[in-house]
Amino acid sequence: MSKLIGYIGTYTKGESKGIYTFTLDTEASKISNVEVAANLCNPTYLNVSEDNRYLYSVIKEGESGGVASYAIESKTGELTHLNNQLEAGASPCHISVASDNKRIVTANYHKGTIELYEANKESGMVTPVTSIIEHIGSGPHKERQEKAHTHYAGFSPDEAFVFAIDLGIDKLISYEMKDSNLKEVSSLSVKAGSGPRHLEFHPNGKYAYLMTELSSEVIVMSYDKNNGSFTELQYISTIPEDFTENNQGSAIHLSSDGRFVYAANRGHNSIAIFRVNEDSGELTFITHTSTEGNWPRDFALDPSGKFIIVSNQESSNLVLFTRDNITGKLTLMESDIYVPDPVCVKFLSVSL
Repeated sequence: MSKLIGYIGTYTKGESKGIYTFTLDTEASKISNVEVAANLCNPTYLNVSEDNRYLYSVIKEGESGGVASYAIESKTGELTHLNNQLEAGASPCHISVASDNKRIVTANYHKGTIELYEANKESGMVTPVTSIIEHIGSGPHKERQEKAHTHYAGFSPDEAFVFAIDLGIDKLISYEMKDSNLKEVSSLSVKAGSGPRHLEFHPNGKYAYLMTELSSEVIVMSYDKNNGSFTELQYISTIPEDFTENNQGSAIHLSSDGRFVYAANRGHNSIAIFRVNEDSGELTFITHTSTEGNWPRDFALDPSGKFIIVSNQESSNLVLFTRDNITGKLTLMESDIYVPDPVCVKFLSVSL
């Protein structure tokens, strides 16, 4: 029997105690064993090291915020706290870890910053922040773009560059890392007022897909790995033309074969499914699938690519779908898995 361990980042403003864990039985197509894995404040976003040894989470502690590190027990997935690194002010909203487990980047929505940390590859301990870049500017949306609001920080496929996406100033900014410092090398200004949020790369590394929060679109871009720059190719909506209620785009992910893009809508409460043109990277809309809950903050494809798990923040439920790898379409399996205020979902990449 193949069982996969997953982790859920949450808001702890209600009943949540911190990071939760669960088991996905891929033979029975069922989720079980949902329980608290670590007690901490607002671990809204987390990531697992490529070797499955460590989990890194954003954390709020008093009037400070930063990164918490945990060791992962290889047989059970249990977490053991290692250390925290904190900075004064609001906590980050996004975190990524490099494949060598030596570099960690975070995005801070409230501060409008991107931060670079270093980690010990063997111990998993995080060192104090080595570089902080503050973004300056604003956008046309009066309520959401009054200042910079960095929403994503991640690495290029070859990890030569770091990218920051700033919702407040409608920019995707590329940085290189030199002597433990970030240095801007390129930036792309996207459509004014679109509010860019999250970024995913095609497996071939030639194309990238940017989800916008305010305009509910996917921006298809070509990527130049030589200088870390992007060029816009296509804008495509993630919601129906006749949907006029409030919607905020959230997460975006690709199937491992690069054939399908999935994008979540908060408000329309759906996953938009797109087919990828193998030659151009551009998208064709296929269908919407209901997330069977309110405010899908994030979702994840399991390591096999056969399942998608959605985290509905406002209705506090996880939803399990099976995925057809030929059509890209989703089939509902379970929708009543209770987790308080879930935000993101991450998997260990090995079966336990």
